[in-house]
Amino acid sequence: MDRIPNSPPAPEGEPDPTTDKDPFLAALGERTRALRSRRGLTRKSLAKVADVSERHLANVEMGVGNASVQFLRQLAQALNCTLAELVGDETASSPEWLMIREILRGRSESELAQARSALASVFGAPASQAARRQRVALIGLRGAGKSTLGKMLADSWAVPFVELNRHIEAVAGCSVSEIHSLYGPAAYRRHERRALEECIQRYPRAAIATPGGIVSDPATFNMLLAHCYTVWVRASPEEHMNRVLAQGDTRPMSGNAEAMNDLRRILESRAAFYSKADEVFDTSDKTMEAAFTALQDQLRGTIRLAG
Repeated sequence: MDRIPNSPPAPEGEPDPTTDKDPFLAALGERTRALRSRRGLTRKSLAKVADVSERHLANVEMGVGNASVQFLRQLAQALNCTLAELVGDETASSPEWLMIREILRGRSESELAQARSALASVFGAPASQAARRQRVALIGLRGAGKSTLGKMLADSWAVPFVELNRHIEAVAGCSVSEIHSLYGPAAYRRHERRALEECIQRYPRAAIATPGGIVSDPATFNMLLAHCYTVWVRASPEEHMNRVLAQGDTRPMSGNAEAMNDLRRILESRAAFYSKADEVFDTSDKTMEAAFTALQDQLRGTIRLAG
């Protein structure tokens, strides 16, 4: 980094506060000093408790030291805070966030779900239960049968069928693969959310097949849960893979000997989110015709779109 012209040098053994600083490192230093002050610790005492170099700590606090993850972890433990609080995650940026976090700390999944629902009712604009049940959204990994079953349900109920990927492409003006290759995953998530918003506004009654990764963006997934009756359509990893290959798409296996292990890891990482759906339906060992009949039977009495 370059020094600011016409500035006196820093005293020997001290970091130079006149050097140009990376904004992130400068903010990290400010948060470290603030947390240390909140705990009533001197720099020397914090360095001793955290078992780190006082000189390195001084550099970090001045915004001119690039700390390792292990160094930050030791500081966080000594300061009784989280790594997120040190690096500036928004959930640690205000007293209210911190107090909310403490209320939720250690709660069970069912209690957290209850808290999310309560917050959504206060700050969101969820549809009524009756309105939600007019839109059925199928979620799950590719190859479970969402598109086929969604189209069959839409035909049976005489409602529009929405393939959300097609709406994403319409919003973006290019294919899904082009969105990813040209603009990246962040752009895809923005288009995905906008496409879902437009579909909710346009279709009060519909059967919707969603992309497998829609659960990756909490804001978009919250919107889906608030406005649609969701069903997790799942299958075994082997059936997911076989169905995609049967559709003529060999990309899952192309150049990837660990494709099945990758698929299992994706399923495991998303299962906790998919399980937030109103219902779960397993298509393993079923033809699509048999799955359709079973799904209709499962939804009968809950969904009243037909006729």
